[in-house]
Amino acid sequence: MAIVVTDNMRGAGYLAATMALFTLGDACTKFIGADIPLLQYLFLRGFLASILIAVLAWRTHALRFNLPRKDWALLLMRSGAEMIAVYFFLSALLRMEIANATAVLQVLPLTVALGATLFFKEPMGKWRVIAILIGFCGTLLIVRPGPSGFPVESIYALITVVFVTARDLLARRMSPAVPSLMGALIMALVVTTVSAIATLQAEWTPVSIDTGALIVLASFLIAGGYLFSVMSMRVGEITFIAPFRYTSLIFALIFGLLIFGDWPDNLTLLGAAIVISSGLFTLYRETRAKRRQLKARRT
Repeated sequence: MAIVVTDNMRGAGYLAATMALFTLGDACTKFIGADIPLLQYLFLRGFLASILIAVLAWRTHALRFNLPRKDWALLLMRSGAEMIAVYFFLSALLRMEIANATAVLQVLPLTVALGATLFFKEPMGKWRVIAILIGFCGTLLIVRPGPSGFPVESIYALITVVFVTARDLLARRMSPAVPSLMGALIMALVVTTVSAIATLQAEWTPVSIDTGALIVLASFLIAGGYLFSVMSMRVGEITFIAPFRYTSLIFALIFGLLIFGDWPDNLTLLGAAIVISSGLFTLYRETRAKRRQLKARRT
């Protein structure tokens, strides 16, 4: 019996591939970060990734420079938030197990939903508020502050959440005229430029052949992740596809175990399960609310 591949299944597969590529890129970073300074790595990876993303954007006719001034301002602000988020996430990643760092980021759907309510006045019912509060409790199980406060790597991960949330909220304000790959290209260029300026006064570390190969691989993984991310949003229903973003934690667990021999403790796994469950519930309530709105408009 032939298996029929629907648009929803195809979109879910694309998004899962996105998460796999990005997570494998994070694994490369953990190896590279032990050999060269982080900002030097960001520049080299960003330079190669910018070229690859530019080629992808050109091939898909996504290179558009005649954008409204408002969109350019949002693109630059979003790219600045991305630069800060990338720096702190990679700083956390070099100090944490890959699954732990990824688990903290699973709270993003909740923080974006909360930010949309606070800044854009989007409606939020009591059940979604409860789900977000429970999700934040799950995050505390992952980062687990001690008697002297949060460990520095946990602070870095939480700063990442703040700036990725800002990045995603800014994306909501951009017009549909901005192609996703164009936004990815601008972000890559900003990260490359800022890291290049930051390394002007620093002494560069020689790059070995093995490290150079990993940097090239990480650049291809990032470019491929952006491509699959765009493809996932072009097919199927977003409400069906969006939960597959949580596969990033599954890949982080697999890569962490196979490559580094790491496995999170039970409290971290419990916290991740709580955060993901809260995110899925929030997505479910949001979907129901949108369906009710559509039904009310039709009647």
